[in-house]
Amino acid sequence: MNLQHWHDTGDYFEHNGQQIFYRAEGQGTPLLFIHGYPTASWDWHKIWPSLTKEFRCITLDMLGFGYSDKPNKKYSIFQQADICSDLLEKLRVHDCHVVSHDYGDTVAQELLCRFNEGTLPFQLHSISFLNGGLFPESHKPIFIQKLLLSPLGALIVRLMKRSTFAKNFKNIFAANTPPSEQEIDEFWQLIQHNNGHLVMNRIIHYMVERRLNRERWVGALVQAQIPLRLIDGIKDPISGINMVERYQQVVPNADVVCLENVGHYPQIEAPELVLAAILEHVRQASVSE
Repeated sequence: MNLQHWHDTGDYFEHNGQQIFYRAEGQGTPLLFIHGYPTASWDWHKIWPSLTKEFRCITLDMLGFGYSDKPNKKYSIFQQADICSDLLEKLRVHDCHVVSHDYGDTVAQELLCRFNEGTLPFQLHSISFLNGGLFPESHKPIFIQKLLLSPLGALIVRLMKRSTFAKNFKNIFAANTPPSEQEIDEFWQLIQHNNGHLVMNRIIHYMVERRLNRERWVGALVQAQIPLRLIDGIKDPISGINMVERYQQVVPNADVVCLENVGHYPQIEAPELVLAAILEHVRQASVSE
């Protein structure tokens, strides 16, 4: 499957006047995939074909990402959670498992919080988190992320080029599993679509949101009554072994799968290992209900 096919076999729905790209494929128990920053739903393409043989797989490009609209406005994790909920309502999905990564982890934490509160309009069965800033105190943003969040962010995005992106992107992969030039081209194409690179500094405000809402989102993990699993590439300089250790300290009966010699994008770097970890978790959660 190539990127063009990924787009052409997807669809769009409207959320508050904005067009949101999504894909839904397969039959069976629904799985919702929530991507990270600054990429898009294409992040899941390496594990997608295997999972659609057994599950109804659903994913989207959140607002500001990929093929979805990229308004020059304030972005919020709460709104992204609303968009995920609206998509499932549109597709008449009443229950699902969630698989999330990076920025998507925080969206999944907000969905979990709503589920714990009894305000989520669908049933959650389990969540599989991939590398992400589940705990702001353990998150280690790289230099470019700090720049984007600073008052210089608006200037940085205007100067952003493929070469700049490629250099920083390669640095968060493990040494033995770097992204190919084709993969970098695809990710950069998605970021640039509809001038998306110009809102990267607005979207990255999520790092501030994480700090402001730490009690709510970490509390969701601690209070969870559904199975949670962290699947983590421990060579990730942002959310690697540091995040694993914090997760084991905070989350009761922590279920962690550590991926050796894998960085920040395990679903790209080690898709077979990630696929196996997701399948095991989802099947175990389904049996335990």
